[in-house]
Amino acid sequence: MNKIALTIVILTAFLDFGKPKPLRLFYLGDSISLQYGTELQKMLAGKFVIERKTGDSIAFKNLDIPVGANGGDSRMVLKYLKSQVNKPSFSPDLFVLNCGLHDVKRDPITDVIAVSESDYRYNLEEIHKIINKKKIPFIWVRTTGIIDSLHQKNKGFRRLLKDINRYNQIADEVFNARKVPEIDIYTLTEMQGDNRFVDHAHFTPEVRKVQAAFIAGFLTNWYYKNQK
Repeated sequence: MNKIALTIVILTAFLDFGKPKPLRLFYLGDSISLQYGTELQKMLAGKFVIERKTGDSIAFKNLDIPVGANGGDSRMVLKYLKSQVNKPSFSPDLFVLNCGLHDVKRDPITDVIAVSESDYRYNLEEIHKIINKKKIPFIWVRTTGIIDSLHQKNKGFRRLLKDINRYNQIADEVFNARKVPEIDIYTLTEMQGDNRFVDHAHFTPEVRKVQAAFIAGFLTNWYYKNQK
């Protein structure tokens, strides 16, 4: 190997050694997060490797049914984390969570909400205990809203914007008290106008890109602040 080639090899090795390595990010969320997830992964390339629950293919078959990679409601999230917490493989550098849309589903006949306010609060508190015990940094993503009349026209089950707002308030109280950072894509998404939806709750590709960019900016800032 000549001197020039050797110099290039040494310099390349030095640059690779000095460059921060991607962190492991476990992202657990509902179908909204699955939809902007592809764009988010692209935007965070080189900074984070995003890990999720497995089962993308079945999750996308029906976004209203929380199976596979879809995290579902807070009760499902808590159950999942209890099953994972003691596994050596579950040791991300950062945990990001969203749940709420499935919690506020109402039975069309009885009007009973899927997860009560008190249970939602309890589940979030328990989720935080699990993640905090493992000393994993935690970021919360607020739940996106709906337009009541549009949702009612498109689906057999009910959701109400007032419930989403109340459950976001509960999450704010839980996580602000524990100094957990929040990403407010609720407000960001509300600013995208009434044409932001493609159905009762999900968003256009353009809005998904805006959501992904907003979240990527927040997480990139966290990444550089937490490099050792």
